[in-house]
Amino acid sequence: MRVLDIETLYITEDQSVLEAMKQIDVTAKQILLVPENKKLKAIITDGDIRRHLLRGGKLEDKVKEIANYHPRFILEKDKEQSRELMKKWSILSLPVVSETLEIQSIVFLEDYEIGRQHSVAAPVVIMAGGLGTRLYPYTKILPKPLIPIGEIPITEHIITNFMEYECREFHLIVNYKGNMIKSYFNEVKKDYLLKFHHEEMPLGTGGGLSLLKGKLESTFFLTNCDVLIKANYKEIYDHHKQTGNMITIVAAYKHLTLPYGIINMNSNGEIASMIERPEYSFLINSGFYVVEPNVLDRLKNDKVIGFPDIIVQQKRLGEKIGIFPVSERCWLDMGQFEELARMKKELEV
Repeated sequence: MRVLDIETLYITEDQSVLEAMKQIDVTAKQILLVPENKKLKAIITDGDIRRHLLRGGKLEDKVKEIANYHPRFILEKDKEQSRELMKKWSILSLPVVSETLEIQSIVFLEDYEIGRQHSVAAPVVIMAGGLGTRLYPYTKILPKPLIPIGEIPITEHIITNFMEYECREFHLIVNYKGNMIKSYFNEVKKDYLLKFHHEEMPLGTGGGLSLLKGKLESTFFLTNCDVLIKANYKEIYDHHKQTGNMITIVAAYKHLTLPYGIINMNSNGEIASMIERPEYSFLINSGFYVVEPNVLDRLKNDKVIGFPDIIVQQKRLGEKIGIFPVSERCWLDMGQFEELARMKKELEV
């Protein structure tokens, strides 16, 4: 097991949840340690942050408000047992401490799928009919669902991610260069069911779902064809069911620092305040959802509509719309060239 430079995972109690989220994004290890005089005092995980936000907590809140002050750990002399203990406790990392609880290192179980208890087996709908204008001129030749990320197109990466959660039924809604997409997948060796639904005219990011009326009778995942979410799909699905949502939006926290000083004026035209390089955090719609089949029954046939507009309609009807927050690092969107490059780098292809 690989030993990490432990100080990169240190955070103090008085730092903010936002700072913890950013640090977890940078380290990509899903855990931070709270030390006190070099001893392990508490830990904070990405799950702790998510639960805090879902309870209505704020990013400005302090780490001490959500940290786990009774964490699991292992003594250095027993470190050889760490792998078995992580399997037993269904955790992915374990701090290693001395007899006096001084932090020595942390071990990770990166190749172990926790308990294999993450079967979802839900249908998956992939919206694959757009023109992909933001990726022109690539999409002049290839439709966006076939843009390669490494040796396989983005759509295959999406399908592979879902198959890890035993999803085996996929529906592709196609339009632009739809026959090319069908031809490609006809040549692919598959151990899953793949059905195509062709729009006679472009129907937006939501209208094509009307083609699935009467064909889906259970809760399903819906995703754009240019998005990868690196999160636990079972956890997303279970959250959707437990909260009774009609639609759950997977929303990514985006952090933005303006490279300028912002000036606020008063009514006399004088400077009221000035903020240098202000920082903002907000939730972004990732284009990944969990949806109840009732939504399909309310759609009009052959009507152009975006899925965000469908969400608004459902909200007006009194339906419950929820979110499942993920960190910025968990959301990969290849809709623009710079993001396409980042996706390739993240997937190491």
